[in-house]
Amino acid sequence: MFNSRIALHWQILIALMLAVIFGLLFKDYVPYISWMGDLFLRMLKMIVVPLIISSIISGIANIGSHDHFGRLGLKTMGYYIFTSVAAILVSLLFVNIFHPGDGIDLTGMTDFSKANLKNQCMRDVLLGIVPDNIFKSMANNELLSVIFFSILLGIFIPRLSSRHSDQLTGFFNSIFELFMKITLFVIKLAPYGIFGLIIKVVADQKDFTGLMVNLGSFVLTVMFAILVHAFIILPLLVKYFGKSNPMKHFRNMSTPLLTAFSTASSAAALPLSLNEVRDKSGVSEKITNFTLPIGATVNMDGTAIYIVAVVMFIAQAQGIKMGIAEQFIILLTALLTSIGTAAIPMASLVIITIILDILKLPVEMIALILPVDRILDMFRTASNVWSDTCGAVIIAKSEGEKLKV
Repeated sequence: MFNSRIALHWQILIALMLAVIFGLLFKDYVPYISWMGDLFLRMLKMIVVPLIISSIISGIANIGSHDHFGRLGLKTMGYYIFTSVAAILVSLLFVNIFHPGDGIDLTGMTDFSKANLKNQCMRDVLLGIVPDNIFKSMANNELLSVIFFSILLGIFIPRLSSRHSDQLTGFFNSIFELFMKITLFVIKLAPYGIFGLIIKVVADQKDFTGLMVNLGSFVLTVMFAILVHAFIILPLLVKYFGKSNPMKHFRNMSTPLLTAFSTASSAAALPLSLNEVRDKSGVSEKITNFTLPIGATVNMDGTAIYIVAVVMFIAQAQGIKMGIAEQFIILLTALLTSIGTAAIPMASLVIITIILDILKLPVEMIALILPVDRILDMFRTASNVWSDTCGAVIIAKSEGEKLKV
C-alpha cells in the first residue's frame, strides 16, 4: 500500500486521506481492515515497559557518570525540570480553559467500560509510586512504579565501582539501543496502523464534521500553549536569568529550528544546534557539548505540552472529570517519562500509551489525535530544540561566560 521510498510523513498523510475516503464510502468492509490498527496498538504496548526502563536507566546513568557532572549538571537538570514543569502547567491551563474534547460523539467507537478512572487522594497517588514488588508492577503495567524503580537504578549505578558501573551502564545502553531499533521498526508500520485506526473512527462517526471541529479546537489549544511557552516563558528566562537578548538568540537559531520543524526530530537538529549556539551565540564548547546532547534526550517541553493535552482531550471526550490528583499524575508522569522520550518522530505515542494505561483510559482513543499528530509534532520538536538552546545560554551566563547575545 505504501512505498518505502516515500518519506514517512507523506506515507502517514496518504494513509489518513485513504482512511477517510474508505471509512466514509465502504463502512461494511471496515472490520476486515481495522485489525491493522489494533495490531499497531498492541505493538506499541509491547515495547513500552522495556523501552521506558532501559531509556530512563541509560539516560540517568550516563548523565551521572559524565566527567563534568556536578554544579554544571545540577544547573542543567534544574533548568530542564523547571521548564518541563512550566510547559506542563501551561498545557493543563489551556486544556482546562478551552475543553477541546467536550462533545465528541464516541458512539460505537470504544467501550466506555474501559474508562474506569477512579478518583484518588494524593496519599494513594504517592504510595502507588513506590512498588512493593517490581516484577508484579511490570506484569500489571503499573508504570509509575516502574518509572520510580528505573530512576533509582539510574541514580545508583554511577555510584558503584567503575568496573561494575561501566558494565551495567553499557548493558542498559545496549538494551536501550535494541529497543530503539524495535521502536523505529514499529514507527515504520505507523501508516498501516493509522489507516486501520482512522478508518474505524471515520466509519463509526455519526457527526464527522463535529469531530473535525473538536480536532481543530485541540490543534489550536496545543499550538497556543506551545507559542506561549516558546515566545513568552522561555524568552523571559533568557532575558532575566540569562541576561541576554532573546530575539537575537532566536535569530541565531533559525537554521536548527527550521531543521527541527521540518524533520520533527531533535536528533537531526542537534549538530546544527551545537554549531550555532557555539559560533553565533558565543556559548563555550564545554557547555554546548554537555547541555545540548542531554537536552535532546531529557528536555522535551513541547512534547510535554502535547502529551498532557492529548490525555486531557481523551478524558474530556470520555466525559471524565480529571481532579487534582489525576492531573498531578499526568504532570508527574509526563515529567518523568520525558527522560525516556526518543528524539525521533512520533516517539510521543509511546509516552501517551503509558499515561493512558496509568489512568485506565482506553489506548484505542489515540486514534482521535492521529490525523493531526504529524503537524503538531513539527511544532513541538521546534519548541524542544528552542528550549535546549535557551538553556545553554542561561547556564553559560550563570557560569560567568561573555556571550554574543
